[in-house]
Amino acid sequence: MGIISWIVLGLLAGWLAQKIMPGKVRGGLFMTFILGVVGAFVGGFIGSQLGWGKVDEFSIGNLALAVGGAVLVLFIYGAMSKK
Repeated sequence: MGIISWIVLGLLAGWLAQKIMPGKVRGGLFMTFILGVVGAFVGGFIGSQLGWGKVDEFSIGNLALAVGGAVLVLFIYGAMSKK
């Protein structure tokens, strides 16, 4: 998958991760999408390092990796942004 595909997948993953995670993300929808794109890269990297397959095509497995990474990034962002 190319960089544009991962960005689109990241936007979708960010939206799905926001629906999974409780509460609101500081920064709104734009920040959720940015964190989703970052999470897609994180999820793809972790998945490929653990040997869960290549991330070179769109599949349900890659979407799950991207959403998992986005949930992880949203969780870390939420924990760091709390007062």
